[in-house]
Amino acid sequence: MSAAMGSLHAAAVSTAHDAKVEPELLELIRIRASQINGCAFCLDMHTKDARAAGETEQRIYALNAWRETPFFTGRERAALALTEAVTLVHDGQVPDAVYAEAAEVFDETQIAALIWAATVINAYNRIAIATRMVPGGYQPTPKN
Repeated sequence: MSAAMGSLHAAAVSTAHDAKVEPELLELIRIRASQINGCAFCLDMHTKDARAAGETEQRIYALNAWRETPFFTGRERAALALTEAVTLVHDGQVPDAVYAEAAEVFDETQIAALIWAATVINAYNRIAIATRMVPGGYQPTPKN
């Protein structure tokens, strides 16, 4: 199972890289989906990864209420709204307004990469929750 999940993660990262989606934005996507899904293991991992990538504590703490803060760019807001819609897709399809907002700041390849990133973290969340993965032990790999 871990090899398959590693392949999914690698594909999502590669797709995002090829589409020129910033790694920092991917961490915001991963954190936000993990907040919605209540995945403590993934929250621990991705908040640490975000901090290691230079994300501020203030923005990480405010991410759960991103709509109410001035801390996120229009591009980030569009990605977060899309992430929420994909994560909560059981409520219905991605609303046209959310997709249109994303299309104003991302091209089709980037939107596909964002949806893929949200889908992969949602899969990870479900596996981590179902297998009761314990948060706290993860440490980011130092960047050279």
